[in-house]
Amino acid sequence: MRTSVLGNRSFFRLGLCVLLCGCTGLALAQPQGAPSDAGASAEPQASSSQLPGSINGTVLDPSGAAIAGARVKLTRADASANVEAISGENGQFSFSNIAPGPFQLTVVAEGFAPQTVSGFLHMGENYNAAETVLALASSKTDVEVIVPRVEVAEEQIKEEEKQRVMGFLPNFYVSYTPDAVSLTSKQKFKLAWRTTFDPVNLVLIGAVAGAEQADNTFKQYGQGAQGYGKRYGANMADSITSTFIGSALLPSILKQDPRYFYKGTGSARSRILYAVEMAVVCKGDNGRWQANYSAILGSLAAGGISNLYYPAEDRDGVGLTFENTAIGIGTTVAANLLQEFVIRRLTPNARAHNSANP
Repeated sequence: MRTSVLGNRSFFRLGLCVLLCGCTGLALAQPQGAPSDAGASAEPQASSSQLPGSINGTVLDPSGAAIAGARVKLTRADASANVEAISGENGQFSFSNIAPGPFQLTVVAEGFAPQTVSGFLHMGENYNAAETVLALASSKTDVEVIVPRVEVAEEQIKEEEKQRVMGFLPNFYVSYTPDAVSLTSKQKFKLAWRTTFDPVNLVLIGAVAGAEQADNTFKQYGQGAQGYGKRYGANMADSITSTFIGSALLPSILKQDPRYFYKGTGSARSRILYAVEMAVVCKGDNGRWQANYSAILGSLAAGGISNLYYPAEDRDGVGLTFENTAIGIGTTVAANLLQEFVIRRLTPNARAHNSANP
């Protein structure tokens, strides 16, 4: 009996141990194991969603050649990225460790128009922006056409050579353009030649010679064709020496403009004073007003040269030469007053005057 009881107790203890071990195994297998596996799988998924990527590409010109030194700027709409890279000798550029999402590349190079490329970078992706071709920059060129001063002066001389009082008397040495371009030496001699040998001037010299012969001026010249020829030659020599020396040679050496610049504006008094002053003042080639040494010295020189061909009893002495020069200045004043108040109205081909006080 005791044996059976002990056997039953041993069997009971063995069954209780098995039952306890089985419950403990279930508790260890289910309550602790399930949470551990869930945590392990959740952590890798969270880190994979933020895996960075890279962006690369090549910058080329329209011919397909690589552009080195181009600035490539990467930006994001949310301002989370704003970095730059410089293209290498092969034109390539790259950005690494870039968070996934939309992006924009702006490529700038000297001499080329900026280029913008947009894209979307996925996680862990090596994005290839391929070849970014830059177009040549459009340039705006301002072309300023500058006409040489010589050509401008030539056109102004042509206009002045059309100026004839009452349609036939030469009025070439008057400029109705206050800011007229200064003349070159060649143009000064050309204008002197054109004035001296103008057909009307030649006729006027002949008329003066005829009047002198009729009055028997310079009687040593005699009468007849020979006397008329001498008088005509003397007057022609006066015209040549006074014009070429006073209006071409000396103005070229002293760099002065031999022309009279019409004022035409202001009060009558101011214009009268201007006309009187212009008898001894002229405009220099530099545009500044200065003493008219050319006209004064030219008159003295012409008077001295005239002693070579006038009869001995009619030649001017030194004192008379200076006196004639002073008379010439007075004559110039009278001519300038006529220019300001009369001749302009009698010159139909005169250019429209742009008023400006010298």
